Amino acid sequence: MLRKQVSATLHRLTPFERYVAIGDSTTEGLDDPDGRGGYRGWANRLAERIAAFEGSILYANLGVRGRTTREIRDEQLGAAVAMRPDLATVVSGTNDLLRRQFDAAAVGADVEAMQKALIAGGATVLTFTLPDLTPVMPLARIIRKRVLRLAEAMRRACDRSGAILCDLAAYEVSSDPRLWSGDRLHANALGHARIAEALAYHLALPGSDLAWSEPLPGRRDATLYDVMGAEAAWGRDHLLPWLWRHAMGRSSGDGREARRPQLSELRKPE
Repeated sequence: MLRKQVSATLHRLTPFERYVAIGDSTTEGLDDPDGRGGYRGWANRLAERIAAFEGSILYANLGVRGRTTREIRDEQLGAAVAMRPDLATVVSGTNDLLRRQFDAAAVGADVEAMQKALIAGGATVLTFTLPDLTPVMPLARIIRKRVLRLAEAMRRACDRSGAILCDLAAYEVSSDPRLWSGDRLHANALGHARIAEALAYHLALPGSDLAWSEPLPGRRDATLYDVMGAEAAWGRDHLLPWLWRHAMGRSSGDGREARRPQLSELRKPE
């Protein structure tokens, strides 16, 4: 980690000019509403953070919900490399975890290949691990071992490729339910803000610190009535529709395209 931190700090001698984000729904920005019917998300927030310091940045977001790591490699990597980014984020894994068959080594190999391709093109590359969601979603106990294997695969990929790893899974606060949306699979606005600040810290951006890793203020314990009501609402509004969609062989990303498929300028607010 120290080696990667020093590398990122040295890179700050020159500004980032082109940032490309590839991935699934979390890269797309779910569930961080932008107030205009779309999503903001940690990738946008990171781009805005860089633009605020450097004046502007060219930014593309190729993330599409529902995509597995292999689909991201097949569908997004080529376009991302062609844009010659000097900063790139590669974040995936949630959709792989939810498949009937899960191969952590194969996912890690795909992530490593994407990282190496982007680094070979001159990019500083960041990846982050997914936290244990058991405190957020009790049913996540079923896939907890998968989540742990995925995190290890991400660590090994970064060690081999030289990408910067933001190991969110190592911080207890990342599993705080207050950072997660109602579907319990995507960060909410506060969660996306924390992720963006974590990535800014790992890039050694001016003004970044470890505040993102601090626990949230205490809260009252939920009553049994609260828990039962929340579980019933989640099952009705999120779990059952998800089960039905997958039983029908459909994905949330069917027919969707990247929301920011080309590099376009993001300027510092006036």
